[in-house]
Amino acid sequence: MTSFYSQTELAEIGFASVGDNVLVSKKCSIYSPQTIRIGNNVRIDDFSILSGDITIGSYVHIAAYCALYGKLGIEMEDYTGLSPRTTIFSAMDDFSGNYLISPMPPEECTNVTGGKVIVKKYSQIGAGCIVFPNLIMGEGVAVGAMSLVNHNLEDWGIYAGTPVKRIRDRGKGLLELV
Repeated sequence: MTSFYSQTELAEIGFASVGDNVLVSKKCSIYSPQTIRIGNNVRIDDFSILSGDITIGSYVHIAAYCALYGKLGIEMEDYTGLSPRTTIFSAMDDFSGNYLISPMPPEECTNVTGGKVIVKKYSQIGAGCIVFPNLIMGEGVAVGAMSLVNHNLEDWGIYAGTPVKRIRDRGKGLLELV
């Protein structure tokens, strides 16, 4: 017995599309699978949450306890990854006190804002990070653990902090491997 869904079981879940060599933990929570697209050679580990409009490229790893809230769209391009306990939000409630918060009140009583989050090729997000809506993480970005990503990140940089700041350039040697 394996802890990952078989190809037959993955097909029965009803994803918009699912590639070859895909390993999704049976302990993963999947909401709205019809809006989730998964490429080839992808692994999604235990206790992760996938919800909303999500596109996952090929050669992607989503570690345990990650959450992707894709109400307004999340795209992870090829060769990207999320370390444990990382959360990506594509939508956010208004906490000003002028609106109700959560998906349960009537829509006219809330003020949800946001936009698509794009994680470009070869990027890796460290453990325990939070990614806010409506931003692009450039190609080859590495984000240090416990960081808050609240703005676009330029290509081939190493970022860390709350909020993130560019620490230094990141090498491109990995491009010779693919």
